[in-house]
Amino acid sequence: MTAHYRQLAIADSDNLVFGHAPKPVTTRNGLVIGGGKVYPELNFTLPTMELSENTWTQVRRHYEQIVKGALKRASELGAPGIVLECETLPPMTHNPLWAEEICKVLLDGIEDAHAKHGLVGALRMTPNDNREMVRPPVMRSGPYWGNMMDSFERCAVLGADLLSIESVGGKEVHDDALTMCNIRHVIFALCIMGTRDMRFLWSRIAEIAKRNGVHAAGDTACGFGNTAMVLAEQGMIPRTFAAVVRAVTAVRSLAAYECGAVGPGKDCGYENPILKAITGCPMAMEGKSATCAHLSPVGNIAASTCDLWSNESVQHLRLLADMAPTCYFESLEYDCRLFNRASADGPAGAATLRRWLVESDAALDPQAWVLTPANAVAFANEIVAAPSDYLAGRNVALAAVRSLSGAYEAGLLRIPDREVPYLAMIEADLLDMPEDEEAFIAGCMDEVDKSKFVAAEYEL
Repeated sequence: MTAHYRQLAIADSDNLVFGHAPKPVTTRNGLVIGGGKVYPELNFTLPTMELSENTWTQVRRHYEQIVKGALKRASELGAPGIVLECETLPPMTHNPLWAEEICKVLLDGIEDAHAKHGLVGALRMTPNDNREMVRPPVMRSGPYWGNMMDSFERCAVLGADLLSIESVGGKEVHDDALTMCNIRHVIFALCIMGTRDMRFLWSRIAEIAKRNGVHAAGDTACGFGNTAMVLAEQGMIPRTFAAVVRAVTAVRSLAAYECGAVGPGKDCGYENPILKAITGCPMAMEGKSATCAHLSPVGNIAASTCDLWSNESVQHLRLLADMAPTCYFESLEYDCRLFNRASADGPAGAATLRRWLVESDAALDPQAWVLTPANAVAFANEIVAAPSDYLAGRNVALAAVRSLSGAYEAGLLRIPDREVPYLAMIEADLLDMPEDEEAFIAGCMDEVDKSKFVAAEYEL
């Protein structure tokens, strides 16, 4: 059973600001996310190494060291709270006992820091989506599906506060659509295939969370929007095209909330400001803090609406000061102090810092422009007003193109000369798309490579 959003939780862009969400989330240890403060969310992973039975003792030791070092530094800095995120690696998800064991290591570390230092912590567990390990992917059954859901169940039983995933439904078509700059197929992948997979997946994650008294947090279109962003940074696709894709990804990620997710949305979902405007749920974000994982043109603007501030995923490696996760935590904590100091001066203080964060990025890249609070609310309105996922995707893409074109023509936005024509091309393709969803699906099914996906897995 899904619920559809028909109005915005945050209709005034002035109210779309860091640290404040209309529907805050409270963890079992009393951490209130979205209730007035921004907290750091430390995301970490192993150094490059083999992950097997033979190395498992070493793997476990890495996670023990990560949680001990980061929480020790958090206590020394007087952090008011911290969220840890563990994105399981594929072998861990495929062996749910491993996911369970690492989850317990991290929860024990959080409890130990609370008992010794009074530090309030929470854990987000993000099982890897292994369904793409076979080609074409089997999305709704089989060992990869079963082990992934078992990983969720085991982590929820242990008490992992937040459950998330970077799901992959629709990538079979979307990867080719990106390289060909085919906006029709982008919308087909995200708003037809992606939303159908998300609803199947998230109705089950939400049920696991509810049964175990934890939170179904949220998904991310990382494998879609962030792939576009990285390709644009490498000069392989236009930044204008990547910016439009980013707006469309919100339609796909919204499906998790329609099925029961409550936030905080996952850090690498740069579509999260749009989702926050629609749902009122708190959101994690990453930006300048994520350079350990990827470069981006949105280092400051991404922070303007965050409720958790994250670093993406940093390897457990020795840096000059300390181990990398500990060092990245410190950077996050100092950023959060600044957010919270601005908020302590009331709405005017928070608004000033938010304006600086937005204006320092927005004019320099189309991918930053589409993340302004004003655009996030405008795009959110297009999505909730649409009668279907398909039309939501088409309409928000049109809104993004027109916002980019208008800003460029007004001299408010820098776009490389060679990329400007793409805006008119994208708009023409969008206007050529039919009003009827079934006609759109039929046309796309005649065009895409159907050998790359199992149509029945997407109700096609």
